[in-house]
Amino acid sequence: MRKKAPISVIINISCNIVRFNRQKMIKMAQETVRKFGVKKAQINLFVAGDEEIIRINRKFLRRKTPTDVISFDLSEKRDNFKFFDVVVNAELAHRQAKLRGHSPQSELALYFIHGLLHNLGFNDSTMKKSAKMHKMEDRILEKAGYGIVYQ
Repeated sequence: MRKKAPISVIINISCNIVRFNRQKMIKMAQETVRKFGVKKAQINLFVAGDEEIIRINRKFLRRKTPTDVISFDLSEKRDNFKFFDVVVNAELAHRQAKLRGHSPQSELALYFIHGLLHNLGFNDSTMKKSAKMHKMEDRILEKAGYGIVYQ
């Protein structure tokens, strides 16, 4: 019997406009959370479209517009186990990739990493914090083979 990985990543896709390598995305997520000291985790990635992310945005954040990513840290404060949900917008990734001149897969990976970094304590509420977060995103994405996406 195979031992369950201490960092599990489950990907659910309801909008398949952006095709991507699931194993590459899983490995990037596992390496990212390990880099920040997480040893045990369940990460759920949900690839949605505009309508679904608007519904989630309205329900949890009271906003009525599409967005790139919404992330939730559902971990218990006293527990060493991390439980993250990250919802990314594939339709927006497809549109933005054309505007930015890179692949939709890279844009989708950016959204996923951005949500994970929020769950790991990064914040983009000020210019300084945003610059730090985007620099980290590009480092992770470049190492994973997506290239520098944000800059």
